[in-house]
Amino acid sequence: MKTYSAKPSEVEKKWFVIDAEGLVLGRMASIISLRLRGKHKPMYTANIDCGDNIIVINAEKVKLTGRKMTDKRFYWHTGHPGGIKDRTMEKILGGNHPERVIEKAVERMITRSPMGRQQMRKLHVYAGADHPHQAQNPEVLDIAAMNPKNKRSA
Repeated sequence: MKTYSAKPSEVEKKWFVIDAEGLVLGRMASIISLRLRGKHKPMYTANIDCGDNIIVINAEKVKLTGRKMTDKRFYWHTGHPGGIKDRTMEKILGGNHPERVIEKAVERMITRSPMGRQQMRKLHVYAGADHPHQAQNPEVLDIAAMNPKNKRSA
């Protein structure tokens, strides 16, 4: 018996849209990274990009569990003496680019390689409810229905 290895011409890539409103960030990011890599498909091959295209809308309405919204801090350094800065998740989601929260969460779950960068280009995140990918006829992927823990109401 031989091991099946997918060829790039055999890979069928679909488009999915995910509404992030009320979804738990980490759980949603793990499902997105799984689908971007293509590991949900039976024909998954590690050295071929088998993943689907994912559109995430309402990124600003994503939820976090516990006190992560106020207690979780992200640090960076300006390069100058005493130049360490920080920002809470609450400020990031309330700022100009709330979609970066989901992008970074998924990016940290995908391998750091040329293949990972190629897979990250298939992720499209939008803060609001509209997106410019209607022509691709994306299917709705209901993450909240997969597991009751995936959605938070409060």
